[in-house]
Amino acid sequence: MLSLIAFAAFAAWGWLTLMRGGFWSASERLDDKPDPAAWPEVVAVIPARDEAETIGDVIRAHMAADYPGKLSVILADDGSADGTADIARAAASESERTLEIVSVPSLPEGWTGKLWAVENGLKRAKEIAPEAKYVLLTDADIALARDTLSRLVAKAEDRDFALVSLMARLDSRGPWASFLIPAFIYFFQKLYPFSRANDPDDNMAAAAGGCMLARRETIEGIGGMARIKGALIDDCAFAKAIKDLTPSTRIWIGLASDEAISLRDNREFSSIWNMVARTAYAQLHYSPLLLVGTVFGMALIYLAAPLILLTAFWHWNFAAIFYAAGASCLMAYTYWPTLRLYGRAPWEAALLPVAAGLYTAMTISSALRHMRGDGGQWKGRTYSSAI
Repeated sequence: MLSLIAFAAFAAWGWLTLMRGGFWSASERLDDKPDPAAWPEVVAVIPARDEAETIGDVIRAHMAADYPGKLSVILADDGSADGTADIARAAASESERTLEIVSVPSLPEGWTGKLWAVENGLKRAKEIAPEAKYVLLTDADIALARDTLSRLVAKAEDRDFALVSLMARLDSRGPWASFLIPAFIYFFQKLYPFSRANDPDDNMAAAAGGCMLARRETIEGIGGMARIKGALIDDCAFAKAIKDLTPSTRIWIGLASDEAISLRDNREFSSIWNMVARTAYAQLHYSPLLLVGTVFGMALIYLAAPLILLTAFWHWNFAAIFYAAGASCLMAYTYWPTLRLYGRAPWEAALLPVAAGLYTAMTISSALRHMRGDGGQWKGRTYSSAI
C-alpha cells in the first residue's frame, strides 16, 4: 500500500511537470515590443475603499508614468471613511496630470463592491475619455513602474491582444510572507498555467486584477462588469469572458518583477490567511465534494512523499522510498523558478509541503466561513453567495 501511495505521488508530479503547461517555469514575462506607430489614448480606473495606507504612492506612480500618449486617471472611491480621496487628490496635485475622483453610489444587490466601483469608473471614463482605446484596470495598492503602461500598450498593439495583465510582485517581507508568498504565486500558476491562458486555442483563461490593460471595445463587448458582477475571483472571470468573446480574441498574462508591485503589507500571518480564505472556497464553486477532493489531492501530492521519506527508518520500503524521492525531487525542481523570482534560497523548496499544508487549512477555513454565512468578507462587506 505504501508503495502504491508513493507511486501515485510520483506519477502525479510527473504529470504536473510534463503536462500542466510548464506552469512552474515562471517564464511568462513582459518583454519589450516595438513602439506603435501612434500611441493610443488610455484611461486608468482605480477602485478604492479605505486605502489610505497605499493610495498616495499608487496615485503618484500613475501620475509619473512616462506614457507618450494621452492618459487619464480615475479613482472610483467606494465610500471610503479614512480620507482615501483626499490623500489621492493631494498626491495628484504634485503632477501636471489630473485625477478624476468618482463617488461610487450605494452597492446594489448582486454586485461585489470592487466590480461596482469599476463599473462606475468605466461610466465616467466614457464621459471624460470617449476616444480612449484601452482601459487600465488596477488596484489601489498596486504601484506601476514608470514604463509599465508603455510596455503593456506596446505588447497589446504588437500582438493585437484584447487583454494583457501582470501578476504583481507581492510583498514578501518578514518570515511568514517570505515563506508563504512564493508558494501562493506557485499555486496560482498551477491553477491557471500562464502558457495555456496565453494560447488562443486553449480554453484556459487567467488575469491578475491588480494590473490589467483591456481594449475598451472588448469590455463593452462582454457587457461591462455586469457580466461578472457577483464574481469574487473577478480577474479570472473577466479574462474568461473576454477570451470566450470570439474565437480570435487573444489575452496574455505574465509575472512582474518590478513592473508592478503590491504595496499591501503581508508581514502578518493573518493577512495572508484572510487573503486566501476569502476566495478559496469560491474557487471550488462552493462544492463540499470538490473540497474533500482538494484536501485529498493536496495530501497525496505535497505531503505523502515527504512523510514516507521522513519515516523511512520505520518501514524500509525501498520501492516507496524510491518513488517518494522522485516525487520530492520533482516538487523541489518545479518550485525553484518561483523561489528565484522572489530571491529565495534553493533549499527553501523543501518547505513547500509545509506551505501546502497551511494553504489547505486556509481552504478549509474558507469553506467553514461560507457555511457560517461570513465567507467572502472584504472591507466590511460579506459576499457569501457570490460566485
